[in-house]
This record gives sequence, structure tokens and C-alpha cells, in this order.
Amino acid sequence: MIFLYGETPSSMMHVAALMPFTPPADAPANYLRQMFEETRDLEVVEPWNLKLSHPRMLFRPDQSWVVDEKFDIDYHVRRSALASPGDERELGILVSRLHSQNIDFTRPPWELHFIEGLEGGRFAIYMKIHHSLVDGYTGNKILERSMSTDPTLRDQPLFFNVGPPSKKRSKAPAPARNPIMSLVGGLLGGAVGGAQSVVNVGKALYNTQIRSDDEYGHITNSFQAPHSILNKHISRNRRFATQVYPFERLKSIGSKHDATVNDVALTIIGGGLRAFLDQLGELPAKPLVAFLPVNIRPKDDVGGGNAVGTILTTMGTDIDDPVERLHAITAATRAAKGQLQNMSQTEVLAYTAALMAPTAFQLASAMTGVRGPLPFTFNLCVSNVPGPRETLYLNGSRLEATYPVSIPMHGMALNITLESYADTLNFGFIGCRDALPHLQRLAVYTGDALDELDKLA
Repeated sequence: MIFLYGETPSSMMHVAALMPFTPPADAPANYLRQMFEETRDLEVVEPWNLKLSHPRMLFRPDQSWVVDEKFDIDYHVRRSALASPGDERELGILVSRLHSQNIDFTRPPWELHFIEGLEGGRFAIYMKIHHSLVDGYTGNKILERSMSTDPTLRDQPLFFNVGPPSKKRSKAPAPARNPIMSLVGGLLGGAVGGAQSVVNVGKALYNTQIRSDDEYGHITNSFQAPHSILNKHISRNRRFATQVYPFERLKSIGSKHDATVNDVALTIIGGGLRAFLDQLGELPAKPLVAFLPVNIRPKDDVGGGNAVGTILTTMGTDIDDPVERLHAITAATRAAKGQLQNMSQTEVLAYTAALMAPTAFQLASAMTGVRGPLPFTFNLCVSNVPGPRETLYLNGSRLEATYPVSIPMHGMALNITLESYADTLNFGFIGCRDALPHLQRLAVYTGDALDELDKLA
């Protein structure tokens, strides 16, 4: 399994969510403590009671999930407190520290932290899960099902008392192999089972990597990313920052310029990165490149599902004018997505594997500190997760926002994840503290970039 293979003391494969809450007006003084104490009485269901069969040898080919017969709820569910009244910066610092700690694989790989002391009597929950146990999409769905749209409802179970949508679960992860070779060999091999698949994937790769005429000139290929401080060897120390914007504000800008909400988000992130790196004296002359996981309905999909592929896009960090940057990013994402539209699901995966294969050189450069002759494939990851459209409540407490906390790794010191919730778009910035000092400024500069874009758009 790739996420076990990638686990190192400094490149950790756990993800998390930070969720601030406003308690109900009639909450007693011991409201949060009572909720915490009640976790001891909840049954822990699969997959939350599963641990690795060989936790000290992650790469064993016979690795599997087994029930933890000595499950200790007190280890997994914890209380933390800020010096009251705690502000958002102090909350971010605490989450940064919690996310910097490795998962204990001798136990089920997850933790839940109740964080009290936020100003106004508010509290937060930080939920941390190793990516090999539950992927982000499934984790989000379980979280949604553990809350309610009814603010009067009480006695709701927490997420570890709620299993996945399907009870069918594979108890044996695939043997850990070289992730790049597995991805390229397995996916590409599966896609080229027919002559037409060879043609489709080959044509898309030719359009992406070679052509520069017409709309193909807008496509970002695998060899355009500049060397930057975002692509260093990272430490285990993390820094986390957040931003939240009204969804309609971004949608309104996009509507005026025939752009998606995600294009607008990428534009303000590009503007924030431009200011952030320029202040550090580290802004490359060439534009930064991001890889984006995207959902594309494949041509062989008759059930309404999605195929997750990957595209590369410029972040427009070489462009000062925010509207011009938006147009450049919109053209790039539209052209890149166009390569996936007429592929089958297997072809989408094969194309993605081939597109990202040169990342092996980028990883080797970050691990060894030796800069190779090839350009990098990307500088950062930006992903967008669709979240609940309605306001949610946990035992009467209103969920204010849900901030994703993702994975930096060697060769990619910055990961930004967006998640929609109710009428907002929530940004989670996670990076290596040592490679990217003062990361919280990036979140501030992203807000400045939105103000500037809004004014000019």
C-alpha cells in the first residue's frame, strides 16, 4: 500500500480535519467535559478498532488489518486546552504540533482531540487518521453521518461509533511496492489492453507533453515546474493555517469571467504564493505548477460515478495582474481537463500515472539534495473536496467550518486543500515549518489576493 510505503519519520501519511464549533445557547458549564466522558461508553466499530498485523514492519507483503483486542479509548480520545481565551492563531499552532506527531502503528491509527478554551466559549475537534485506514472522501462521509442538520438533536454518536457506508472491507492491504513503478506498470498495463486504449492514452500524452499549438499551448506538461523552496527535503515539523471565504463571492467572480470556483481559488492562492515567496526572496521567474486531483466522469461510466485523475496547471505566480492570472489558470485547467473527457476510467488512471511518472526524479532530488538536470513536475498540491451543503450540528453545537489538514512530503513542502461547507469555502494550508517559515502569512496574502481580484474583476 502506497501510504504505508511512504511513511517515514518526517514524511508522515496521516490526514486530519479541524472543526471549530459553537455550543448551543443552553449548554451547561460541563457540556464539553460531559461529551468527552460519554465517549467511554460508545462501541468502537470497524474500521476504527483495526490495527496493522505487523506494526513494526510496515512493508511486509503479508501485512493486514486485525482487530485490536486491547483497544484503549483513553489513548485515542484526548482533551487539550488553549490558554483562555484562545484565538485562531493559537489554535493553528496547537494543530501544527499535533499534526507533527507520528501515528502509533501498534494501535488503530487515529486520534481525536477535544480542544477547549476558544474565545466565546467555543471549542474545536481535531481528528487525525492515517491515510491507509480511511481515505479522505470516506472520512468526510462518516463525519457527515455522525452529525445532523437538526440543532435540537442530542445523544449523537461520534465518528468512531459510525462505520463506513459499506460494511464490506478488505482485511489485507496490497503488498508494499515501489509506488511509482506500481502505478505506472499496473495502471498503464491495464489501460493498454486494447489497441484503442493505446491510441487514446498516447494521443492525450502527445497533446499534453509535446504540442503547443491552439488550446494545447495552455496545457502544463510534466517538465515545466521551476525549482523552488517548496521542493526541498522536509522535516517532521509542520505549520498549519486556515482561511474561509463566502462561496458566493468566489462564484460571482468566476461567473463574470467564465471560470469555475476552483479556478478563482487557484488564482488567489497563486497571488498569495507570489507575495509570500517574493517577501522571502524566493519567487521563481517561471510560474509555479500545481497538481490537481480532479473528478471526471469517464465515457464508460453508466452509473453516475467519477474517475479521479490528475492534471497539472500553472499557478500564474509570474503574473502580477490578478484578472490576467485568472484567465491564464482558467485556460490551463480547461485544456487539461479536456484531455480526460473522452477517456475510459482505466485510461484516465493510465494517463495520470504516465503524467506523474517523472515525479520520481523530483523525489530523488529532494531526498538526496542533489539537483538533477530535469525540471520538476510540480511544486505543490491543491485539491478541492466537496463537503456538506447544509449547516451541521453535533449534539446541538454548530459546526462553524471544516478545515482539511493534508500531507506534505519530500519534494512537496506545501499542500493546500479546499473543502466546501454550507455557504463557505474552507482553506487548509499545511507545510513544513522549516522549509517554509511564517506559513501563516500565506493564508493572509491569499485573502489580500481575493480582495484585489474582487475589486478588479
